[in-house]
Amino acid sequence: MKHPLTGILPVAPTPFHDDGSVDTEGMTRVLDCMIDQGVDAICILANYSEQFVLSDAERATLTKLSLEHVAGRVPVIVTVSHFSTQIVVDRAREAEAMGAAMLMMMPPYHGVGLVPAEAGIFEHFASVSDAISIPIMVQDAPLSGVSLPVPLLVRMAKEIANVSYFKMETPFAADKLAALIDAGGDHIVGPFDGEEAVTLLADLDAGCTGTMTSALQPELIKPIVTNYLAGDIDAALAQWRECLPLINHENRQCGLRAAKVVMKEGGVIGSDHVRHPLKPMSERTRARLLQLAAERDVIALRWGK
Repeated sequence: MKHPLTGILPVAPTPFHDDGSVDTEGMTRVLDCMIDQGVDAICILANYSEQFVLSDAERATLTKLSLEHVAGRVPVIVTVSHFSTQIVVDRAREAEAMGAAMLMMMPPYHGVGLVPAEAGIFEHFASVSDAISIPIMVQDAPLSGVSLPVPLLVRMAKEIANVSYFKMETPFAADKLAALIDAGGDHIVGPFDGEEAVTLLADLDAGCTGTMTSALQPELIKPIVTNYLAGDIDAALAQWRECLPLINHENRQCGLRAAKVVMKEGGVIGSDHVRHPLKPMSERTRARLLQLAAERDVIALRWGK
């Protein structure tokens, strides 16, 4: 990448057939739909891609398919998280070799009781950086149960060559982003938020330059970022108010199932199946999701019709 990534970098859902097998044709349609949504980049194999229910062989297939199908139309970010440093290094090398523009990594964890000390976390990211030459986005999310204090993140940004992007999803993300940007300065190339953009306005106030959402409504969330960064705060606030009901419903009621449900309804994919032990969305929650999406005429709800 010649210029730092800003804007909206949504996570691509992984489509499955009703029998639970990976829908590779559906994956290409997901990617095409997201490009038509006007995204600035696409992230694959993240938590909202159900990466935790994919086999190593499925991961490899999806990485190759996604990078070849996108073919440089937008940058592709490949999530490579794993507890094992060597596995992450191997995944990182493979992703870069296939054309990934960036990697995303969570810190190593295996339940809240198996987390390395700060030295191990630093070494984990440093080992990956030494093996590749593309940027790394650090995902700081409560899911891991790992504490990543600002001084550690700043040290990583300053001392690990390719660590320069940060996705902040912790409680009080805005305060942490502001502290990170203040202490890290130019070493913080890409301060991003996540959590379906539920804290986006506060995070923009704190200095973030983009967001990593789901693929549900990126075309509607993107103007919040672009207007804000252009200095039109009133327009950003107005768009935030318009998007917030659907953002809130996704974040609090639907989770990773939301984009798949809407994409199935819109003909992007043939099934909204999620792999066990995840469960389908209730009809009550689904009905409200589709109502809110229809009121906003989201692209995913009509892309395949």
